[in-house]
Amino acid sequence: MNAEEHKTDIRPLMTFFALPGVLTILAVMAALGGEPLTQWLRYDRDSILAGEVWRIFTAHITHLGWKHLLMNIAGLILIWALFGRLLSIRAWVTVILASAAVISLGLLIFNPQIRWYVGLSGVLHGMFLVGAIISIYKGYRAESLLLVFIIGKLAWEQRYGPLPGSASLAGGSVLVDAHLYGAIAGVISAMVIIVKKRTGD
Repeated sequence: MNAEEHKTDIRPLMTFFALPGVLTILAVMAALGGEPLTQWLRYDRDSILAGEVWRIFTAHITHLGWKHLLMNIAGLILIWALFGRLLSIRAWVTVILASAAVISLGLLIFNPQIRWYVGLSGVLHGMFLVGAIISIYKGYRAESLLLVFIIGKLAWEQRYGPLPGSASLAGGSVLVDAHLYGAIAGVISAMVIIVKKRTGD
């Protein structure tokens, strides 16, 4: 196989992973910026209420540290490998932005005691729910087990708090309500996508 053929072979794979690749690059750049950049990008209740609305979205590419970042990127790659082909890039971007917005607004409205927040895990829950629901809609019944798993995880978190060991893996406290809000955004996004598919829009 010559170099040109090899390049052609890997191009679809590079295209497929372009979106998670961009998210990873943004998250790594935020981490490399250190604490000053993290503080400027993270969810900060008082700053958002003062007009710094970009934090609604940028909070989700900032992390507690490299361990937290690597854990979330691993989750992103896994979700993308499972479900990435189900939707267009445009649809996935919409899901990601909608999940980020719902999480941040949910924290603003329902968790006024939370002064700041960082991390991609809430958005990942939204993406997972979208992927699982759309998979089932398309006839992949085995994904029902994944849906049961994630619902069980969310129920556990709401009843008992973070899964054992998750705080140590993340390198800090786990905000389970962000997972819940992300999941709600995912369910709503999946329903909107299904309705659009059925109406041919």
